[in-house]
Amino acid sequence: MEKDLLLIDDDFDLSEITYDYLTDHGFSVEVAHSIKQAKRAMEHMTFKLIILDINLPDGLGFDFCKDLRKVSNIPIIFISARTSQTDRITGLDIGGDDYMPKPYSLDELQSRIKANLRRWYSMDRQQEQTHFEQDELKVDIVGRKVYVSGALTIMTVKEFDVLVYLIRHKGKVITKETLYHAIWGHDSIGEISTISVHIRWLREKIERDPSKPRFIKTIWGKGYIFE
Repeated sequence: MEKDLLLIDDDFDLSEITYDYLTDHGFSVEVAHSIKQAKRAMEHMTFKLIILDINLPDGLGFDFCKDLRKVSNIPIIFISARTSQTDRITGLDIGGDDYMPKPYSLDELQSRIKANLRRWYSMDRQQEQTHFEQDELKVDIVGRKVYVSGALTIMTVKEFDVLVYLIRHKGKVITKETLYHAIWGHDSIGEISTISVHIRWLREKIERDPSKPRFIKTIWGKGYIFE
């Protein structure tokens, strides 16, 4: 069984209000009030996007996200009363796709859900390059899978998006600013320095020697290039 959204929040009143609003606007929604409930739901259903609180009764949403990113690239929107810049950056750097402080606007939440779904499931991808292969690296762009020497390599949503963006601009120098705005969006919360972190993670996953990259190279003072 598939539903559009999994809402994980231990605030019963807010999750009920959010559930009613999103279902009234055409989304199918499953609600979980703990990590345990969320894992049980994911054993029996599939989802297109997860809305995830950070402070949950049986653990942190951050840890749940980290564990999920080991096996899935499903889009994740963090919602939290924790509004410090450190928490926002942490949420994005560990694999979150968006971060909204509580209390949030339901209209804005819906807009961000739609934006992330468009970015992830856009049918336009089917009209573009669908596969890429170079040496031991093979990328199934539509299926969002990466293989290195025949072995499936698990990547976060952002790692995959950065890799594909560089592949589609192969041979061109891409600045950090261009890459950040293309992947995270102009109104995203975070810092451009996160690009360096994601490039490092990518190299660790696809390069034989991350200290001497063959695919993703740094052009000092300018940006990155996929060769």
